[in-house]
Amino acid sequence: MIVFLVPHFFLQQKVKSDKQAFEQFKNEIAQLKPEKKDSDKHDNLNSGQEDAYEKKYDNKSAHKEATELFYFDPNTATADEWKKLGMPHKTIKTILHYISKGGKFLKPDELKKIYGLSLDKYEQLFPYIKIKNEYASQKADTANISTQKKFTQYKHKEPEPIDINEADTSSFLMLPGIGSRLANRIINFRNRLGGFYSAEQVAETYNLPDSTFQKIKPFLKVGSKSVNKININTADVSDLKVHPLIKWNIANAIVQYRQQHGNYKSIEDLQQITIITPEIFEKISPYLKTNNR
Repeated sequence: MIVFLVPHFFLQQKVKSDKQAFEQFKNEIAQLKPEKKDSDKHDNLNSGQEDAYEKKYDNKSAHKEATELFYFDPNTATADEWKKLGMPHKTIKTILHYISKGGKFLKPDELKKIYGLSLDKYEQLFPYIKIKNEYASQKADTANISTQKKFTQYKHKEPEPIDINEADTSSFLMLPGIGSRLANRIINFRNRLGGFYSAEQVAETYNLPDSTFQKIKPFLKVGSKSVNKININTADVSDLKVHPLIKWNIANAIVQYRQQHGNYKSIEDLQQITIITPEIFEKISPYLKTNNR
């Protein structure tokens, strides 16, 4: 019995072992199937991307082949002509907007300044750009007119002659080389004198350069207004020396002579005073008077 049953027992174990091995094999096969599906999906995805790339490349190639090169004037080219030349849509809009606002291309190289135009595209179109001379001449005429207007606008206006005894600061400022400081000095000097009796007196203004005076001299005139005068028969030394042309020694001599010889009958009597030279008399006499004159 033992001899008979032992082979049977080992046969069952072998069958069981073979059955387990077969089941394990089936499971491994089942696991391989999804991996194969994923691999197929990946292959299909790659294939789709390759097809899209080839389609895009073909479209680019077709677009390049559609570009037509011909001679054109960027100032008159239409949207269709720009499109045939292969110009991008946005760049076409930019160019047409520039033209509509009065812009003009005077030279071929001005086209490369358009925003959005690549350097490669500009170099491709450059040999075919033909600009009519009328735009350049029109621009030149406009520039000349503009220059003439500016020249006329900014050309120094010839100042009007002014009455040096009536003019205010703004009038003196209109003269060449006269700023606010010099204008104020001239007016202050005029007020201290009591008025100008001659245009030459303006040259005596403190710190007024002779070169500046020579520039303004043709525009200076003396009106009918008379200067203020000091009565030498009633004035004392302090009254006389206030005047910028009469120094203290002159003022004192005038008073002393009057006290010794009596009142002056005329201004010419001042010439009897030794220290009053003809030059001094000529300067101060217009500002002096007597009772009689």
